[in-house]
Amino acid sequence: MIGTLLSGRYRLESKLGSGGMSTVYLATDETLDRPVAIKLLHAEISDQPDQLERFRREARSAARLSHPNLVAVIDAGEDGGRPYIVFEYVPGETLKRRITDQDGLPVDEAVAYAIEIGRGLAAAHGRKLVHRDVKPQNVLIGPDGRAKITDFGIARSLEAHGLTATGRVLGTTDYVSPEQAMGEDVDERSDVYSLGVVLYEMLTGDVPYHAETQVGVAMKHVHEVMPDVLEGRPDCSAAVASVVDRATAKDPRDRYDSVAEMVGDLERTLEVEAARGGTSGEATTVLRSVPRARRRLGDGSRMSRPGVVMGIIGLALIGAALLLGSGELDKIGSNESDGGTEIALAHGAATDYDPEGDGSEHPEETGQAIDSNPTGTAWSTETYEAEDFGNKSGVGIYVDAGQPVEASAVELRMAEPGADVEIYAVPGGGGAPADISGWKRVGAARDIGTRERIDLSGPAVSQLYLVWITKLPEADDGSGFRAEISDIRLLE
Repeated sequence: MIGTLLSGRYRLESKLGSGGMSTVYLATDETLDRPVAIKLLHAEISDQPDQLERFRREARSAARLSHPNLVAVIDAGEDGGRPYIVFEYVPGETLKRRITDQDGLPVDEAVAYAIEIGRGLAAAHGRKLVHRDVKPQNVLIGPDGRAKITDFGIARSLEAHGLTATGRVLGTTDYVSPEQAMGEDVDERSDVYSLGVVLYEMLTGDVPYHAETQVGVAMKHVHEVMPDVLEGRPDCSAAVASVVDRATAKDPRDRYDSVAEMVGDLERTLEVEAARGGTSGEATTVLRSVPRARRRLGDGSRMSRPGVVMGIIGLALIGAALLLGSGELDKIGSNESDGGTEIALAHGAATDYDPEGDGSEHPEETGQAIDSNPTGTAWSTETYEAEDFGNKSGVGIYVDAGQPVEASAVELRMAEPGADVEIYAVPGGGGAPADISGWKRVGAARDIGTRERIDLSGPAVSQLYLVWITKLPEADDGSGFRAEISDIRLLE
């Protein structure tokens, strides 16, 4: 292919690398006389409709993204039936090469690159794109030292159902999240996990798990405890280790809810490293880019010795709070409150509730709202033409605790934010009332997020608790309005 002119404009000069579905070339844009990178689909799979659609989707998805820590998409097209994508050319090396050559990176540099990767991912997540293949091989370090993420080839839009068959694992298993390894649906917390593994490798010089096969590695991500980063890198701070621990939690609910939240903690840990021994190179650049409003120690270049000491003490306390998991740091900027013991719900304890309609609201899916799988399964309402249902006040799903209990809160996981929800109980026991007037309202929340804790008020000793939806968010496929509940937790 060297010397080939694509679409009369892009001349392939040399091969940069090759993957499972495409080869990347250094090319010259003869119209603008500039170097570019061309990703060209392999000929042997160019006639497979599903692979072609994935490739075209990559172009459309990546073209929507614009961020200093993302490799920019310049153009896309087809030549002789073979699709290609044109990226900006980033001379330099991959993060993987840098880790290998140095057998691990300085702590401040590792944290700085994790911040830059996180910022790029946060921009993609803001456009409802999950990368699903975050790894050092997909991070380019440019001549200016900046990290840029590339290859959204297996990224899937959160606004549409993926094209990958259920149960198929995509992505490099050295960095794969447990839920992705199991073939379940993923959200941005899967990228959080992978970024945590990348940070672990930057610090220790090696990936956390090894096995004879890639499947064996993937299963270790599912079942084995993450190695302690402090054993592999004892000179890094407890604050850094705590970020790795939280990001790589097996259960997505125990991780950071977003990459942006993880980046916030990384910025604070970078200040810890700066206070301990200063920063250099890209770490200094990244630290200076942290908005002053988010600084804990101010401008490190002008910090007094007492200020350094107090700053280290304060940030060590932050690290301790992160390690404890339930400390005050988790409460900052969050509407969620701590406390409450989960009330175990038996299989089959959830029932759909549609007293003002046809009496049925996807009853076959109700078990998916209480199966402790907040990323892969969900119960959904039907799709409606109006967010307020039009001809009825709402629909819902209720759970049966098995005996009267005094619940203090209901925790919900939603596929999309924006629903209005009311919580009802049946004081004194008894079966489900025939209509909503027979229930007692014990809690409510408007425009809820994707994870919402609703505290309950008044004496509410009840065996049944109803999640009643009165306003629907817009469906992700644009077909109308519906709500999807992926997890219901009843707390004492």
